[in-house]
Amino acid sequence: MSKAPLRIGLSARLMHSPPAELGFPGKTLQYLEQSMAHWIMSHGALVLMVPTIDQHLGLRRAQISVHDYVGALDGLVLQGGADVSPTSYREEPLRPEWSGDRVRDLYEIELLWEFVIQGKPVLGVCRGAQLINVACGGTLWQDISEYVPGALAHRDGDLYDRHHHAIEFAPGGQLARLYPGLHGARVNSIHHQAVRELGADLQVEAVSQDDSIVEAIRWQGSGYLFGCQWHPEFHSGGTDLLDSSPILQDFLDAAAKARG
Repeated sequence: MSKAPLRIGLSARLMHSPPAELGFPGKTLQYLEQSMAHWIMSHGALVLMVPTIDQHLGLRRAQISVHDYVGALDGLVLQGGADVSPTSYREEPLRPEWSGDRVRDLYEIELLWEFVIQGKPVLGVCRGAQLINVACGGTLWQDISEYVPGALAHRDGDLYDRHHHAIEFAPGGQLARLYPGLHGARVNSIHHQAVRELGADLQVEAVSQDDSIVEAIRWQGSGYLFGCQWHPEFHSGGTDLLDSSPILQDFLDAAAKARG
């Protein structure tokens, strides 16, 4: 008898003030971008978006808890989206537009550590990689172009996911093992913030080839935490970009192992 598909939780993007044309005045929307869900589903796993738990809506944690949600899932993917709030790593926003989403930070950090406590893997993409670093006590560059002299442009609003650059794998790291024979690759780049000071027990798995901006990190603790700054779900087949399948399969293998 075959095992049931893995159940992968996907953290929600939050829209606190939806535009009027969507028809939800005064409401908060929780949503996902379909490429991420389809990427995970294409590898045979079920995707379930994990909503926030807000007491002001009358939902008491005695009724349902983060622990309950994590207990029903096999792994967590932290998707991209709004900036991580500088207040989450003990700084103030250097510009108002970099204030980020503190509500989402708290929700995702609680989710992340509950998955770790229950021995289940976490994969972070773009914002998700930055969130892992912050959850482990690290900090971020609030804006690469302004505060990292000589850095590449890591975001192009017109090109979006068609904006690419080269990365290098850290010798002896997990990415190097997942891609034998490769020392690096080309990836998309859709971010203006990045890892600055590494969090506790994290190691760098990849850097941008031309400016050494951190592009991937892995936790060295007893659990599975991996984050990549690019969006592997946007790497379609038949391109010169890094094949995203080994990264996802490594995560899913960890989820299957945790399930037992």
